[in-house]
Amino acid sequence: MHFTEYDTRVAAYAVVVDDGRILLSWFRGNHRNEPGWTLPGGGVDYGEQMPSAVAREVKEETGYDVEVGAPLTTDVHVVPFDPGRRPYQSTRIVFEARIVGGELGTLEVDGTTAFAGWVGVDDPVIGADTTSPIVRMGLEALKLAQSTQ
Repeated sequence: MHFTEYDTRVAAYAVVVDDGRILLSWFRGNHRNEPGWTLPGGGVDYGEQMPSAVAREVKEETGYDVEVGAPLTTDVHVVPFDPGRRPYQSTRIVFEARIVGGELGTLEVDGTTAFAGWVGVDDPVIGADTTSPIVRMGLEALKLAQSTQ
């Protein structure tokens, strides 16, 4: 399929780990996906640089200011075809980030995030069906990056 025949959403996400916990946001769900835990992040605005998008999204979804580090991994998520809709894929870039200010609390109004919270990296919720696979992907990429430093 040629790229002009489907819609693409570019999104940027952050892996923020502190003291054995990962910062996650609770996605409210939509017509494509069920509610659940995910990495803070989301769509990159037109003309916006990736690190700026990550910092903006983390602030909106969690209340924290972050310093955005290196990209950790990329992923292409293809959404199954729905009759009457153009095919769609999400191109996602996951960055390492660390908190430099702010406090926990979702700032979005009428957004896709209900709340944010800290979850232990070894907590069973990380492997649960209510947790997006991008969380595990981000944690694995962070561990790999740290093991090669």
